[in-house]
Amino acid sequence: MKRTPTIAIAALGLTGLIALGFVAGRVTGKPGGEAKSTSRRVLYWVDPMHPAYRSDKPGIAPDCGMALEPVYEGESSSPQANLPAGSILLNAERQQMIGIRVETPKMSMGSRTVRTTGRVTADENHLYKINAGADGWIESLDDNPPGSVVKKTQELAKLYSPDFRTAETTYLGFVASVERLRQNMSMDEMKQVEDSSRFNEEQLRLFGMGDEQLEQLRKTHRQTSVINLLSPADGVVLTRSISPRQRFEKGQELFRIADLRKVWIVADMHGEDGEMRPGSRAKVSIPELGKTINATVSSSTPLFDETSRTLKLRLEADNPGLLMRPNMYADVEFQAKAPAGLSIPAEAVLDSGLRKIVYVEVNDGVFEPRAVEISGAYSDRVIVAKGLTASDRIVVSGNFLLDSESRMRSASASNSVSSPGSKPAMQMTSRANTAAHSTGMAVAPSGIIVDPVCGMPLKPEEVKFTESYRGKQFHLCSDSCRKKFLADPAKYASEVAASEAMTEAGRSHD
Repeated sequence: MKRTPTIAIAALGLTGLIALGFVAGRVTGKPGGEAKSTSRRVLYWVDPMHPAYRSDKPGIAPDCGMALEPVYEGESSSPQANLPAGSILLNAERQQMIGIRVETPKMSMGSRTVRTTGRVTADENHLYKINAGADGWIESLDDNPPGSVVKKTQELAKLYSPDFRTAETTYLGFVASVERLRQNMSMDEMKQVEDSSRFNEEQLRLFGMGDEQLEQLRKTHRQTSVINLLSPADGVVLTRSISPRQRFEKGQELFRIADLRKVWIVADMHGEDGEMRPGSRAKVSIPELGKTINATVSSSTPLFDETSRTLKLRLEADNPGLLMRPNMYADVEFQAKAPAGLSIPAEAVLDSGLRKIVYVEVNDGVFEPRAVEISGAYSDRVIVAKGLTASDRIVVSGNFLLDSESRMRSASASNSVSSPGSKPAMQMTSRANTAAHSTGMAVAPSGIIVDPVCGMPLKPEEVKFTESYRGKQFHLCSDSCRKKFLADPAKYASEVAASEAMTEAGRSHD
């Protein structure tokens, strides 16, 4: 019985504590003392991805399916509004949807694989061009069209020219004089006569006469106006520019023959590919043959081709079986020293023609465009000379969609026609967006086109497809939206009409 007062006092103390907790909960608005301000008033709700979209009640954004965010009195429309121009804020959900992937630049070092294209050509050290030594006609022509394999001293054609007989007469005269006066001449006189005879012999060779025909002429002393044109070497006929009974002129090319046991591969090189040392090896693949061979870089200096704007690197290779023929295309691969500097994936760079930019994650979820200077490229990477540091986090995947999102937001901000501080404008925008939200469309700022399917605001250059329905044009942002529109054009046309009507009614009321 002595414990009763103690129990009563404990019960009274507990009751007092509960009462104090109740009073504190009334003051803070939540049990447990968790404070929340009730003085702030919600002005409107915005699309977190596109702040230009506003609504006077909570809901779901029509473009991305995210919950609309409230904008309180005295606050900016969204965190995006506080970022520098061109920067963009994306939460983790949106980054995953776009496919954002980041990595830091790497220092390029060691060797790299360079791949380029080339073309097979004949080795010009073993290329023979047969030209006519005088005006004449083709007496006869053997079966040796381009592509034919010929042997050295094989007869190619018979050539007729009156000049041949004149040269033969002069040559035979010197031969007869030598034979007649050989025993009565001194050594010096004999040498002079033989030199003159050799000169006339070389003239006949220039006309195309071979050793066999010259020997026969010396033995028989029988003149002819026809010369047998012989192949100067083993090879393949590359070109033949004559036909039977055709007239030809002095200096005209009749045949072009190449010894293809060795060939050249002329590879296209760019300045950033690096320098190949003479004697270094390269791997050459011929797609038409399904064959890969090894080639050696020649000692000749690469020449610049103004048409392709590339350096022509000459490679030399054996050609067993004569399988490789001139003008075949080749894929060339070789190892070269990597340029020094920071390198990033080539896909991370967006080239607008006037400048090159990459997107850098400066804070969690905050990305900003940054101009860079590129000094070289290799494989699938580029060397950055200016604009980045080794610690920067570069967007290497999803940057095209990120850039589109950034430009769209910049356009929305610059073309906004309403101001949060202007009550009539705010009411008009809110009313129009309420109508749009009910129809699944977004009302765009001035100068922006709206996709009738997803409600996405679009700039004119971002329109991918345009469809007509009942004399009216509808602009769509993607093939997905286009298919949905074509499946039920009447639905979206009526929604657009309803949205326009409600917007116009709101303007009239205001």
